[in-house]
Amino acid sequence: MNEKTLTEIDYFRIRDEISLFCLSEEGKYDLQNREPFTESKKIEFYKNCSREWKDWLSAVKGSPFSAWGPVHGLTPIIKTNGASLTLEQVKALGEFCTAAENVKAAVLNHKEALNLKALTSQVELLPDISETSRKIFRIITKDGEMRELPEIAEIRSKIASLNSQIKNIMKKFTGDQKYAAVLESSVPVLRGGRQVLAVKANQQTRIKGIIHDVSASAQTVFIEPEEAVFCSNELIQKEYELQSVIKRILTELTADLQPSIPVIRDSLPLMKIFDTTLAAARWGMEHSCVYAQKCGKEIASGHTYHSGADSEPPLLLQARHPLLGEKCVPIDIRFMTGKRVLIITGPNTGGKTVTLKTFALLSMLNQSGFPVPAGEGTRLPVFSNVFADIGDDQSLDQSLSTFSGHMKNIAHAINAAREDTLILLDELGSGTDPQEGTAISMAVLDKLIEKGSFVLVTTHQGILKNYGYTNESCVNASVEFDTNTLSPSYRLLMGVPGESHALDIAQKSGLPREICRAARDYIATEQADVSALIRGLNQKHLELDKMQSAARREADLIEENNLKLREKEVELRRKEHELKSGKQQEMYDFLVHSRRQLENLVRQIKEGELTREKTLGVKGFISDLEKNVARLDKKIEAEGEELEKAAEELKKAKEKRKHPASNKTTKKKLSLAEALKTATSVTEDESAQGAAGGLGTGTKASAGKNTAAPSLVFEVGASVKSKNGGNSGIITGSAKKGVWQVQFGSIKMTMKEKDLQLVNAPQNLVPSYSVDMAPNVYEYGDNVIVEKEGTRPVYELRLLGMYAEEAVKALERQIDLCVLNNFDHFSVIHGKGNGVLQQAVRDYLSHSPAVADFEYAPAEDGGAGKTYVTLCK
Repeated sequence: MNEKTLTEIDYFRIRDEISLFCLSEEGKYDLQNREPFTESKKIEFYKNCSREWKDWLSAVKGSPFSAWGPVHGLTPIIKTNGASLTLEQVKALGEFCTAAENVKAAVLNHKEALNLKALTSQVELLPDISETSRKIFRIITKDGEMRELPEIAEIRSKIASLNSQIKNIMKKFTGDQKYAAVLESSVPVLRGGRQVLAVKANQQTRIKGIIHDVSASAQTVFIEPEEAVFCSNELIQKEYELQSVIKRILTELTADLQPSIPVIRDSLPLMKIFDTTLAAARWGMEHSCVYAQKCGKEIASGHTYHSGADSEPPLLLQARHPLLGEKCVPIDIRFMTGKRVLIITGPNTGGKTVTLKTFALLSMLNQSGFPVPAGEGTRLPVFSNVFADIGDDQSLDQSLSTFSGHMKNIAHAINAAREDTLILLDELGSGTDPQEGTAISMAVLDKLIEKGSFVLVTTHQGILKNYGYTNESCVNASVEFDTNTLSPSYRLLMGVPGESHALDIAQKSGLPREICRAARDYIATEQADVSALIRGLNQKHLELDKMQSAARREADLIEENNLKLREKEVELRRKEHELKSGKQQEMYDFLVHSRRQLENLVRQIKEGELTREKTLGVKGFISDLEKNVARLDKKIEAEGEELEKAAEELKKAKEKRKHPASNKTTKKKLSLAEALKTATSVTEDESAQGAAGGLGTGTKASAGKNTAAPSLVFEVGASVKSKNGGNSGIITGSAKKGVWQVQFGSIKMTMKEKDLQLVNAPQNLVPSYSVDMAPNVYEYGDNVIVEKEGTRPVYELRLLGMYAEEAVKALERQIDLCVLNNFDHFSVIHGKGNGVLQQAVRDYLSHSPAVADFEYAPAEDGGAGKTYVTLCK
């Protein structure tokens, strides 16, 4: 791609803005070095991944994965025998493993509900990184700190003891009143990593010890008391010993990670794809972007794919330049089949150049796999290159005039032009004699039309407007100008050339009125006819717009009335079906009654004189009666299905009317409960297992048992509910296949299976958590039971406002309840403040045998003011 043109259309500025949404430095670097692709398959792959992330973000709360530090340069270190990763590098690698595991879970848990085909195909390529993660987090915590391994804990305990001794020694001097006149400050200071006392120079003999420093004024000396010297020496020894142990552990870990080098190497490119496409989706959602459709048929050229001559023409709807922000006026650019040259005319400051840049910028963003700030239905081709002649390339160093600079750019574009090339020509033919400039302009356009390139031109030359009308490969357009306010409206009118309105703008800008009047006299005889023609065309264009708007309104009204009529028809047919269903039920009851009477009759005949003819006659009568009723039943069922189908079609027609069809399926935003349900969905066969699960990320079922719920089937003794009346009853017998005898209180009725709904018996109710309920509230079918306060753990323990002692007791009680109820995860909100509660919580969790792990929450969920706790299983 032509980098000069990409710079002129602000492609690099937008690309760098999108890169700021990346979660990793490696993803950001990868995006900042991306240039537009020319392979259609590659473009569609990145767009599909980004589109699916947009659906994921719209449906699920939070981020699919977290940030990670740079890991690209770690594999050479791990590969080197005897080398050691630093603690910071190990933390970065651990974050990378966590991000890879999280993105795989985020995609696979929602792949069916959100139809994440492209993302699923990529996460399935991710190698299993769990073993690498296990090795890393056996050594460090989630916060990147070294774990309290036995050999480290012993040294740290000794270091803490020595620090305490030194603190007591210093306190003996600073807290004793007899040293008040000796010390400059009652607070010990550090010099050379050792605690010293600030002593007045004339009193230094009062304290025995080593002088480590003297103030600039020589009035203060910094003395380390003799008693503290030995403790400080031992402290330095222990700290060196601690660093040696940590270095040895990290060296061993680095050697253990050597088998993981292929896993890391294969995972990194995939993770960068996830990061960059997620960044594009986030940027697109912030700027209300869409993903452009392809322009139909494409033809191969070497290793690239571009739009063929008979493909659909480009179409930009409600396009906006992203750098203009809220003040931007959306524009529509509609190329027509066979017309590849767009000539834009109109007044200065009307938006002609911005239109050129907007079309080129959105095309390049689309070819980079990014969404574009435009409306649904936008359609863009794939260009192999883009060239532009925009602005003034005058250069004193290269002896280039304004016109020479233009010609150099245009010559370069013409020489490189192909069928799949985009060329932007701003103010074509300007900077020289108008007659010669016009001739050059038409000759340039002739050559570019011959090569079949896409060309966007802006000009003030009247002859080029006529050229656009007479050439079948060109289409005119203009930026609208309000003659009442003498200012541009920045709307683009397709098919109509525009006047420059130079005199109107000059007069508004302060040029004396008499000069403007004289200028009009000079051009009155030459341009009056052309100006009148253009004004007439503009007026006709406005009238046509009004007529089209009126026709659309009338068509909408007719369609709305048709929908209402269809809705009434469906409702009438529904009522008719309900009446038939009621009559059919009466007939079925009559059939059952008749069958019983005939059976009694047969028994009576058996007791008397019985002949074979009589028996066959009775059975034939019953069989014919059943067949007739079954035939009517099937007919009514078929009518019901047809009615439901008609109602569904009507519903879709209404939805289509409310939300016009777009180039993609937009997933509706799910509620938290719906997203959670999707994330932990199970089949009907699996729904009988265990207690309810999935109350949040990392939270397990409150009961670690595998309690099997009874399967619900239609059988004698099963509890059911009538779908029509809602009455509850019990199945007492079977009349025939699909028909049951049900006892409703004191009434026994014969009901079809499709009119019944199975329900759980009260003694078999299975409790299930509800994410919308408080922790001590449970659902049992239609019943809600509230447990007594304090008998179950909470998901989020709030300690704000408590003293440290109260907070520790509350935390201890919470852990006891969690152990009793098989509750593996919870969070603690302690805030930051002066750090007292924060430290008390971490100290207790560090020494609790029931705690497997704990870590600070991510910044978006409270950061250091909140701690996630995981208990031992």
